[in-house]
Amino acid sequence: MPRNFTYKLTLVAVILIVAVFLLIPSLGPKLPSWWTSFLPSEQIRLGLDLQGGMHLILEVEVDKAVASSVERASQDLQRRMRDENIRATKPEADGMRQIKLNLLAESERAKFEDLVHNSMPDYKVESTRTENEGQVAVVLGLKPEAIKHIQDQAATQALETIRSRIDQFGVSEPEIVPQAGGRILVQLPGVKDLQRAIALIGKTAQLEFKLVDETVDPRNAAKGPVPAGSELAYLQNRDRGTGRMNKEPIVVRSRASMTGETITDARVQFDSQGHEPYVTVAFNTTGARQFADLTSRNVKKKLAIVLDGKVQSAPVIQEAITGGEARITGDFTLEDARDLAVVLRSGALPAPVKILEERIVGPSLGRDSINQGIISALVGGVLVLFFVVLYYKLSGLAADFALILNLILIMAALAAFQATLTLPGIAGIILTIGMAVDANVLINERIREEMRLGKTPAAAVEAGYGRATVTILDANITTLITALVLFQFGTGPIKGFAVTLTIGLVSSMFTAIVVTRLCFDYVIQRYRPRSLSI
Repeated sequence: MPRNFTYKLTLVAVILIVAVFLLIPSLGPKLPSWWTSFLPSEQIRLGLDLQGGMHLILEVEVDKAVASSVERASQDLQRRMRDENIRATKPEADGMRQIKLNLLAESERAKFEDLVHNSMPDYKVESTRTENEGQVAVVLGLKPEAIKHIQDQAATQALETIRSRIDQFGVSEPEIVPQAGGRILVQLPGVKDLQRAIALIGKTAQLEFKLVDETVDPRNAAKGPVPAGSELAYLQNRDRGTGRMNKEPIVVRSRASMTGETITDARVQFDSQGHEPYVTVAFNTTGARQFADLTSRNVKKKLAIVLDGKVQSAPVIQEAITGGEARITGDFTLEDARDLAVVLRSGALPAPVKILEERIVGPSLGRDSINQGIISALVGGVLVLFFVVLYYKLSGLAADFALILNLILIMAALAAFQATLTLPGIAGIILTIGMAVDANVLINERIREEMRLGKTPAAAVEAGYGRATVTILDANITTLITALVLFQFGTGPIKGFAVTLTIGLVSSMFTAIVVTRLCFDYVIQRYRPRSLSI
C-alpha cells in the first residue's frame, strides 16, 4: 500500500476511535469511576424541548429604576446645595420623575438654576413659584430622553445580571432572550426546583450597611412613631430548639452608610466549629477604604447588614476593619449561603423583577420526541442503506459505511463541544445526513460515467472524485456560510439548528470525500479489479 494511503487510513481509524470514546458516555448507564478519571465523560446535552426544565417570562420594573435614580439625584442635589451654600429645604423625590424643594430666598434662584444646568444635565427646572415669606417653590423634572435611557439601561443590566447568576447556578445552555417592554424570556433545561431558581434569579440583592440607632428603644418604636432619619426593621433569628424564625425589632438609620456596589467577590465560609455557614464579601480598593473609614469612626457601635430591606445581622464593631472584607452571618443553610454568594458576586439588579409566567416543562414530550426520532431514524436509515446497496451494489457499501460514520462523528462532536441538542438540532442532523447521501450519489454517478467511457477502475475513481469534489465543496460551503450566519445572529432553537448543521456539514464532507475514497483505493490496490461493482 502507498504511504499516503496508510496515513489516511490511520487518520480515519484514530478519528473513529476517538469518536466512539466520546460517544460512549451518552449511550449507557453511569460509567465507572476509572473511566471518568481518565477518559471522556461528557454526555450530549439536551435542550428544554427534549429533557424538560423551567420556562419563565420576567418583567423588569423599569419605572422603579427611574424612581430610584430620582431618589439618588435628590440626595446628591442636597449635598451639592450644601457645598454651594444654597439655602433650601430638603429636596424630596415626587413620583418617578420630579424633585421638589423650596428655596429660602428669591436671591438663591439664579445660583440654583446654574447648579442644575452645570451639574444635573438630565434635569430641567419645570416650574418656580414664589410663596409666602419670600420662598420659591421649585419643581425639577427628569427629561424624557433621560427616562428612556435609564429604562433601557435597567433592562440591559438586569439581563446581564440574570445571565451571570444562571451561569453560576450551573445550568447548561440556558436560553435568556430580551423581549419588548423590559421583558426577559428564560428557559432553563434540566432545572426542576422552581422556587429556588426563582429566588436566585429574582433576588434584587441590594446590600446596605446601616448604623443601628441605639438611642431608640426598638420595642417603643414598634408601637409608635419612629424618629426622623431612622426606620424600623426586623432582625430574623432562628430558634435553636424549635427551628422557628423569630423577628426581633431593630431601629436603623434610614440612610445607608455604605452599599454593596463595590463588592468584587463573595464566598461561603464556615465558623470555627465548621457547622454554621456564612458569607464573606470582598470590596474593591474604593470599597475597602470606605468600609475601613466606616468601621473606624463607629467602633463599639452596631452595624446592621441589610439585604433587600431585611436585616441579616447587626454585629458590634469591635475595631476598624481594614482588610477589605466583611462577614454576613445569619441563620443560613448551606444552600442559602451559596445562593447568596452567587447573587452578590453577580451584582444587584437595578430594579425589581416581576414574574409574569412560570411553568415546569415535563420531559415526556421530549422523551416521546426522542423515541419517535430514534424509530424514524432507524426505519429511514435502514431503507436508505438498503436502497444505496441495491442501486450501487458493492460500491454502495462504502457509501453506507460513510453514512454510519458520519452519524457517529456528529453525535461525538456534540458531546465533545458540549453543544445542546434540541428538536431543531435533530432536524439539522437529518438535513446533513440527506446532504451526505446526495454527495455519495453524486460521486458514484460520476464514477459510473467515467466507467462508461472505458476507463480503468483506478482512472474512473480518480476522475469521478475530481469532478464531484468541486460540486460537493461548492454546495456544502455555501450552506455552511448560511449556518454560520444563523449561529451568529440567531437565538435559542435557531442556534441549535445552526450548530448541528455546521457539525454535520463538516462531517459529511469528510466522510464523502475522504472515507469513501479510501474504500475505493483499498479495493483497487488490494484486488486490482477490471471493473467496479457500481
